[in-house]
Amino acid sequence: MSVQVRPATADRWSDLVSVFGRRGDDPSWCWCRLFFRPAAGESATRANRGRDNRDAMRQELTQAVVPPGLLAYVDDEPVGWTRIGPRSDFPRVTANRALAKVLYDDPRAWWVTCFAVGSKHRCAGVGSALLEAAVDFALAHGAPAVEGHPVDVDALSAARVGGSAIFTGTVAMFSAAGFTEVARTYPSRPVMRRLV
Repeated sequence: MSVQVRPATADRWSDLVSVFGRRGDDPSWCWCRLFFRPAAGESATRANRGRDNRDAMRQELTQAVVPPGLLAYVDDEPVGWTRIGPRSDFPRVTANRALAKVLYDDPRAWWVTCFAVGSKHRCAGVGSALLEAAVDFALAHGAPAVEGHPVDVDALSAARVGGSAIFTGTVAMFSAAGFTEVARTYPSRPVMRRLV
């Protein structure tokens, strides 16, 4: 199976909707807007309350100078997505106290926030292809490093882990892509970093 990865641009809006599947019709679903909200325990701004996340994502794709993420395709069918951008663009990351204790002070570092892969294509290398392409994308836009906050599946107590529990990626995937662990914010949540 060959995976092609392309920037998520306005003309690929319907492909992004397709990747999100049944959630693609739900304006209140996350739509990868979670990391733009204040960190847990902080008050939400008026702009974030009740916002149509679907519309916000569509406007972001339309107005972005740099695409906010990447789409994966298998045989021209959209099957996956990842959001990547400068760490400083994500308030939920920069304002997180646990992350602040372990992150390098690097204003140019980029962050991989999340992955969405269609259920038929999970465990087939789509997430890994997206992560590798995200590193290349960040490098092409001047990032000195790419970071993420994946899940260490081996440290979880659940015998079976669903896709919604690992939307930030897995340690195995990040390790295979050349990332190294910087620290942990929780026993199952390492911060991974790769210099590019």
